[in-house]
Amino acid sequence: MASSSSSRPAPLSFAAPQKPFAVHNNDGSDSEPPSPPGSHPGTPRSLSFLTPPLQTAALPNPFVGSPLAQPVQNPFSPPASVISFSANADATGGYPFPSNSPGNTRASSFVDVPRAFSTYSTTGSRPATGGSSSDLSAHRPSGSLHNPAPQTPGKREAFASPPARPLTIYATPPSSSSRIRPVRPKSTALLVPSNNASEVTVGDSEKPMKKKWSGSARPELKEKLDKPWIGMRDPRQGWAYWITYATVFLGVAAGAFRIWSEWNSVMLLPNNLCPVMMEDFTNTDTDALFGDGGKFFREVDASGFGNGEFEMTTNSNNNSFILNNQLYIYPSLTSDVISRDAILNGAVYNLTGCTYNITHATGYTSPTGSDSGNSSTSGSQVAPFDVQAYLNACSAVSNSTTGKILPPTMSARISTRRSASIKYGRVEVVAKLPTGDWLWPAIWMLPVDDKYGPWPMSGEIDIVEARGNGPSYPKQGIDWVRSSLNWGPVSFLNGVAKTFGYRQFRRGRYDRGFHTFALEWDENFMRMYVDSRLKFIYQLRLKKSFWDLGDFPPVVQNGSESVVLANPWVNGTTAAPFDQPFYLIMNVAVGGTNGWFPDGPEKPWLDGSATAPRDFLQAQDQWYPSWPSDVAQRSMVVDSVKMWELC
Repeated sequence: MASSSSSRPAPLSFAAPQKPFAVHNNDGSDSEPPSPPGSHPGTPRSLSFLTPPLQTAALPNPFVGSPLAQPVQNPFSPPASVISFSANADATGGYPFPSNSPGNTRASSFVDVPRAFSTYSTTGSRPATGGSSSDLSAHRPSGSLHNPAPQTPGKREAFASPPARPLTIYATPPSSSSRIRPVRPKSTALLVPSNNASEVTVGDSEKPMKKKWSGSARPELKEKLDKPWIGMRDPRQGWAYWITYATVFLGVAAGAFRIWSEWNSVMLLPNNLCPVMMEDFTNTDTDALFGDGGKFFREVDASGFGNGEFEMTTNSNNNSFILNNQLYIYPSLTSDVISRDAILNGAVYNLTGCTYNITHATGYTSPTGSDSGNSSTSGSQVAPFDVQAYLNACSAVSNSTTGKILPPTMSARISTRRSASIKYGRVEVVAKLPTGDWLWPAIWMLPVDDKYGPWPMSGEIDIVEARGNGPSYPKQGIDWVRSSLNWGPVSFLNGVAKTFGYRQFRRGRYDRGFHTFALEWDENFMRMYVDSRLKFIYQLRLKKSFWDLGDFPPVVQNGSESVVLANPWVNGTTAAPFDQPFYLIMNVAVGGTNGWFPDGPEKPWLDGSATAPRDFLQAQDQWYPSWPSDVAQRSMVVDSVKMWELC
């Protein structure tokens, strides 16, 4: 075979460092320039490809002895920190560990990789293609990168692709993309292949091998398989189907019946409703609204209205006024008008425009001698004039010795006593409730005439009541509203505990926006709700009389006196005492001793204390900071009032 330098193309190695220039020897052969002393070892592996022969053998090298003839580091070589491998390292110069014999085939690394044959070039020279296999094995270069073994011209190692091997101890062997899955043998004992069917094995690297029958006919069975489940069916299986379908049908029917019954049970008023009052407060003239002949009446009173309330209601524009086409009922401190010392001692305060003679023609005193405070007779019944009740309503005295003080707060109480009342119908009030500790906003109704006797014998309808304390108040704060009916056979016996309801505004408060508080009422039912009938606070179907509903005993004890009870509504209808005309009241009270604010550690007074108003005033630094300075937040703001009556 001809010489490798003339008849075969020289391979180009990408693994060993590439030398940009060759050194021309005197015998006509080419050799690599020697590596400079102290150079870093290069990679020991060589991967060669055939390239056209170089035509530079006959030309002299002009760079011999020049610094440009120094070797250049191959960019494809591993970094200097990677330990190179050599299959036949010299015993004296092997890197990094010298071997004991020239024939050592142990890889010079932290791990041993045995190898019987290698084409790695450890001398940095280009491998030749001439020579036989015996010459290759006899003249295989050995040595290290620092001490290259001598080369024999014309005896070069043949090209071969080296097997994959790790470069470092941290390298991992290449993983195959296909997973080896076990092949589950399938029994074909019962199958008899047809004549025109052949068995073909198909599969790929990702799926297990499986047998597939090709041909037009499918395999035949040697014997018939026993399938007992298609012969005689279990009779209980049919029952299972019927029970399932019957249960589904009954569920659908029960749901439909529940929807129908609930829809049918919603009590509605007839369509024949006549408007009685439609007020949206577009008329901002206060005198026209609250004066003689006006739609609303300001009640002026300092008696506490039978609840022991801590406010006096006034006719001042400071406590009730029209702003932005809305009615404001604003509570304030009495100390804004009268000094605090005068409130506590030595003052007599007369209310200007006291309305006692209008609102209580028969006086506050009930037939039993107790002060009810809610009697509303307009003059149909005549009774002796009660001087003490008049003084309690129209004036106040402060005396530090007795503990009596002037009412510490002022507010307003607006009613339709003189302008509008209804017997059966509908009431809608769109309002925003106030916020502030111990405020008591209420929208409610009282009878025009005490047809069945003083309160509560003639009834009271509380459309909505609330407490101005924040949601953290443990006895239902401003996020709760309540509706109730007050009724009873005597003044000291009230059946309200059997006819009340309440609703919480989840994730909200009733002082943050306007809501519609409504009453629907006829001889068959009564319903109070907020915003929608679905959000009713309380509703009652009038199927039996309130005397039967109360289940009162024949005799009750009032202190040391035994009182025989009689049915005061015996001459009324089933709806009695709520079968007479009622008028509307809107007010903001403050505190009280009737139990609306239950006693507790957070409350600065006790209901049974004779000095409850004074205790409340002395704790002003605790509760007054909760009253907002913003008028709209402290006030009950009424946007509209609408009343309809059955006609």
